[in-house]
Formats: sequence, C-alpha cells, structure tokens
Amino acid sequence: MNLQSLFPVTLSNHWQSPKHCNLPDYLLSWLLDSNSLTARLKSHCQRFRVELLGQSIEACHQHETFANIKAGEKVLVREVLLYCDEKPQVFARSLLPLSSLTGAEQALANLGTQSLGQVLFNNPSLKRETIEVALFDLNSTVVKMAQQLNLVSQDELWGRRSVFVVENKPLMVAEVFLPRAIAYQQPSAVRRYDV
Repeated sequence: MNLQSLFPVTLSNHWQSPKHCNLPDYLLSWLLDSNSLTARLKSHCQRFRVELLGQSIEACHQHETFANIKAGEKVLVREVLLYCDEKPQVFARSLLPLSSLTGAEQALANLGTQSLGQVLFNNPSLKRETIEVALFDLNSTVVKMAQQLNLVSQDELWGRRSVFVVENKPLMVAEVFLPRAIAYQQPSAVRRYDV
C-alpha cells in the first residue's frame, strides 16, 4: 500500500484537559509523559523507525489553533507513522509555523524519516507547554487510516497534543496511539529493551 496516499489525515477533534478524563494509569502515563515519545518507544523495541506520510504548506485550520499558532497562519504540516519492530504505534501530525522555520530551525522542514521528537529533545532551549488529550471514535479520519493499515480497530483511540517552543519559536505536535499500541497494554504485558 502506498501510505503517502493517506496524506493528509488531519485531526479535527475536541481537545481537552486530561483532568476531565477517567483513564487507566498506564495509558495516562503515555499521554501525559513530558519526555521524548521517541525515546520511550525505542525502549520498548529493537527497531524503531519513522515513515513520512507527507508534508505540505497550508493555512492553519481553525480547529487546530493552539497557544501561539493562529488560524490562517501558514504552517508546514508534517504527518508520520512511528513504528516499533515494524508495528505501527503512533500517528503524528505536526504544525510548524513558517515563522518558526528560521535560523537553525530551518532544518526541521527537511527531516524526512528522522524523528522530530529526537531533534527537539536534543535542543537545550526546548520547552513543552500544556498537554491536551482527545478521544478519536470510529468515524474519525485517524481510525479510518488505521483500518487502511489493516490494524484491528479498537472502539476508540486516544491522542495528545502540545506546543513545543524552541528558541522562542512555537510548533505543535499531535500524537495518536494506534490500535494495539504499547500505550494501551498493561505494563506486565510490555517488553522493554535497554537502549
């Protein structure tokens, strides 16, 4: 299957504070983890990889405005899948305002199959703002994408988003845990690898 044909998946949903969600602790530990998701996934597998679904310049949609990213602002949209041992774990959609892609941050526009998180968490100026969460039901575009990947569907998928600020430049990252991802498994069922 040509996964690039799935781009753009988009994520229109009602994001909310995690305080309003009654979720199991093991799932919350993934949703609210302020550290690198890439590093955490790598600790659970022997082979981690990123697949680029696509990227393009668009005007920020009203439903994706967040913190310092305004509706209509030109953003580079990047969508990827994160894999652990060839099993898709996470769909990620990033909005990088063109105004943030200046100086050294211009390199963020050309990551290809490199993890955005890995690059961000190596920058000492990195700050992460509030994490919001959302539930994605069977009618959502991300669940439909998961079905096209032949992933056994769950009733619902959970995701999170937050704004990262690097050198005083904001960018937004949203991540949705795909069906049967490690994040949904009880800790005793999860294998860990030393990295």
